[in-house]
Amino acid sequence: MNEIKNDSELMWKTESKETILNTCIFDVEKRKEVAANGITGDYFSINSTEWVSIIPVYKGQFILVRQYRHASGNITAEFPGGMCDRGEDPIESGRRELLEETGFTAGKLTLLGKCSPNPALFTNNIYFVLAEDLTPTNELHLDEDEILTGELVPIDEVINSFCSGEYTNAFMGTALALYMRHIQNK
Repeated sequence: MNEIKNDSELMWKTESKETILNTCIFDVEKRKEVAANGITGDYFSINSTEWVSIIPVYKGQFILVRQYRHASGNITAEFPGGMCDRGEDPIESGRRELLEETGFTAGKLTLLGKCSPNPALFTNNIYFVLAEDLTPTNELHLDEDEILTGELVPIDEVINSFCSGEYTNAFMGTALALYMRHIQNK
């Protein structure tokens, strides 16, 4: 092992930044950075607003949404979620996304945690919100380009099927771990 004595020897400083791509969902930024030992290089970050994933529990089942994912070219079954509006509280984002994608309102919302989607690339966080005491409104409020369907799936089935079939969204793994920790600590 090398002899790093403290975290300051691990830090890099940004010398310059340049936005090289703007999209409606994220921006890509090129950064010229220098390490404490003098190594320099160009590194890239994806800058986005915060994200939210909602874990809706209704009558002992999870509410999942099934939708086509363009990058993988597959249909996935996953927890509802989306982008937080700039400055929006993650709990309120969760409330909004739950209603939009499932047509349910929640009597109780609990923030279970947050993490970085990938600290090597992304600058934002994803928040995980447990939604309980649900009431169906039977009305979806989908974005213009959203095509999805909802389904009720037994909790054990989702946990036991994760990483197979349509359950491939990695954020579901984090959501399930936080949900199980929450249940265990009740």
